Amino acid sequence: MSRTTIDSGWTFSQIASPTNANVVEDWAACSKVPTSVQVELQKSGKIPDPYKGLAEWDVQWIGEADWAFKTTFAATPEQLAAGNADLVFEGLDTYCTVTLNGEELAVTDNMFVSHRLNVVGKLKASNELVLKFDAPVLRAKLEEKNNGGKMTLWNGDSSRLYSRKAQYGWGWDWGPIIMTVGPWRPIYLETYEYRIDNLRVDTDVSGDKYDQATLAVRELDILPAPPAEFKVAYTLTASDGSVVKQAVASGSEFPKWELGPNDVQAWYPINYGAQPLYSLEVAVLDSAGASLATTKQRVAFRHVQIVQEALPTEGSSFLFEVNGVRIFCGGSNWIPADNYLTEVSEQRYKDWIDLFISGNQNMLRVWGGGIYEEEVLYDYCDEKGVLVWQDFMFGCGLYPSYPALNTCVKNEAEQAVARLRAHPSVVIFAGNNEDYQVAESQGVVDYDDNSGDYMHTKFPARHIYEVLLPEVVNRLSNVFYWPSSPFGGKTSGDLTVGDVHQWNVWHGTQEPWSNWDKLAGRFVSEFGMQGYPSMRTVREWFAPGEEDQCFPQSRISVNHNKADGFERRLELYLMENFRHAFDMESYVYYTQAMQAETLGAAYRLWRRNWKGRGKEFTSGALVWQINDCWPCVSWAICDYYLRPKPAFYAIARELRPFTVGMARKEVKTMQDEMTLNNFTLESELELWGCNATLEAKEATVELVSYDLDVGEVDRRTFDVTLAPNASTEVWKGTVPGQPTRTLLSQVARPIVVQARLLAKDGEVLARYSNWPEPWKYLTFPDPNLQITVENDTVTIKVDKPIKGLALEVEGDEAKWSDQALDMFPGDVQVVTAKGLNGRKVVSRYIGDGSA
Repeated sequence: MSRTTIDSGWTFSQIASPTNANVVEDWAACSKVPTSVQVELQKSGKIPDPYKGLAEWDVQWIGEADWAFKTTFAATPEQLAAGNADLVFEGLDTYCTVTLNGEELAVTDNMFVSHRLNVVGKLKASNELVLKFDAPVLRAKLEEKNNGGKMTLWNGDSSRLYSRKAQYGWGWDWGPIIMTVGPWRPIYLETYEYRIDNLRVDTDVSGDKYDQATLAVRELDILPAPPAEFKVAYTLTASDGSVVKQAVASGSEFPKWELGPNDVQAWYPINYGAQPLYSLEVAVLDSAGASLATTKQRVAFRHVQIVQEALPTEGSSFLFEVNGVRIFCGGSNWIPADNYLTEVSEQRYKDWIDLFISGNQNMLRVWGGGIYEEEVLYDYCDEKGVLVWQDFMFGCGLYPSYPALNTCVKNEAEQAVARLRAHPSVVIFAGNNEDYQVAESQGVVDYDDNSGDYMHTKFPARHIYEVLLPEVVNRLSNVFYWPSSPFGGKTSGDLTVGDVHQWNVWHGTQEPWSNWDKLAGRFVSEFGMQGYPSMRTVREWFAPGEEDQCFPQSRISVNHNKADGFERRLELYLMENFRHAFDMESYVYYTQAMQAETLGAAYRLWRRNWKGRGKEFTSGALVWQINDCWPCVSWAICDYYLRPKPAFYAIARELRPFTVGMARKEVKTMQDEMTLNNFTLESELELWGCNATLEAKEATVELVSYDLDVGEVDRRTFDVTLAPNASTEVWKGTVPGQPTRTLLSQVARPIVVQARLLAKDGEVLARYSNWPEPWKYLTFPDPNLQITVENDTVTIKVDKPIKGLALEVEGDEAKWSDQALDMFPGDVQVVTAKGLNGRKVVSRYIGDGSA
């Protein structure tokens, strides 16, 4: 096989269209291909950077114009003489007519699919390739007009529902409207006599120790049909190149191998074992043993189940079990890392996953409004042991379902499943994001209708999610299929069955974050709280000369937060909990502190519900979201530039192998049923620990109570055995040092309680400080904060407690090992900051006098 990448000599121009016939073509060289119109116009200085100021609105015309890209490429005599020749387009965005030497080859309408076009007899020594792209906005609008009209959706324009183009490009509540156009994935010419296509390899492990493995080749297409009496050679190698097993079979036979513990090892999620990866090489041989075609596929061996068992309380579990190990999935949702997808390098993908892993996370949900991601993301998750929840690309809408669209979607799904099924990291396919919630909000879904005949109902896309997609997934893979996220139970919001998106903090009923325990679902696949990015990132969204707009209420700042009603929602949570200032630096800090506390509390309270086998009341929490597609204010815990927000560190602490947690509640007990005035008020404290390892852990919990006005008022310890892979309740009682109250005018003492989980050798395994809320009522004493810097090491100690300590350095940024710290007297903490180099550290904390 010969492959020539067609990535040079490209030019592009706007071209005349039915709605703009007077365009004067202006062909300009492309900086590279793959690319998009926006990337090329911005690089040449013809449009402003839409990520800055209000410039997003100055580039909207691009999506309503027609464009063309063209190049010439040479074909060698050997390529011209080859028996088979294909032009391969891995991705065209989106409505494209492909012509070669003036002959039309294809018309495309789906960004998510690849195209292999036969060009035998069409090639010349020199070839002109032209890609004409129709305006995506106008084409989507036309599809909508001709196929049923406007349907209900959340985010973007209703026409997106008719377009198989990345849905977030129409704008979302965290991203701009940028309708990219162009060849967004590689293009190449392949010539060959034979090629191997559609190789499917299924693997599994079994046995008491999950050390018995099987490998079965299920499908293998050889194109064109090979000569008679051909054979196929199969060779399985380990990562070090050593041969594990090999065999030669007749072309009609597919091998199924039984492998033992001395042959291969099982693949495990991160922190539960190793991630051994193998390679299966397949070679087609003629009757004389000569190789006609070869291919390789990476394989791994693991057994995955999604367990839905009845629980002692109402409902059933929804958990991921890998090789017999039940995994608490603490992770994040993933959106595209940029609106300019062609600008996300392989290294940037790896940096994102490395950052994700450094936060102690183990599951990434690829969200259904973006793209089926680049191969590097899945490969790297395979290598690192990150579990992937993969949505199909439908999000937040009542999608249509009609024959032409369904055919398009089926092809898309078949390609996606065939590409992703070999990745051990991919453990679930979900049909869409929140489409059942949209249907429920409109009253158009009938869960009693299980007929399978949905195309002519008011929720036609049920045909896609409950008929089309499960057929494709089950036919082409052994990956678990789930109709939607969220899904399960009486409605998609059922907290007792399936997965749930818990948006009653921020959206919905706007509950306080202390109510996360009441809002727990079996698997919480979305939840979140907004927070500003760092000031370094905030400054990036202002163009030169706009510095005077750097305040929270400026038009530019508002344009960089796309969430509906965000001012009201942010201020609701800020005012309920903080005394805060409105200058930009302060506003950044307080929203970050709020986000950190909110999200840390969610993981802490929900991980407590992972109580051991048969009592997995909450088995996962995936925060919305890990990343951003541009510099903005959003729910992301790391911003567009991979800068972690304090919330990232708060979550990382709650996902350590060992954690300690507390919950404080006011308990009012009436003297009898005939009184309103005679009662007692007690501050009740619950204490627990969590152990993510598979072995019991002997430890000590040190509990210290500190009155902010008086000093230390109580100190006690508990010897504990933390059960493996579970939470363990440690103690319950009144807050030490807090007197019983009998009048509402008797204000509770401002008692902060710190718990430290100590190993037998005294190592601090985890710590958590529980503060009386809301903090706006507290008078914070001067903590006598002492920060000592030596090279990249920062040592911190205090004489009195501190809440939410954030550290920063002027000049070049440092990479911090921890942030958003609660400090306690006598408990010195050490933080590293790569790149600090002994420079002065500045700090902020709640109650530092800045508000």
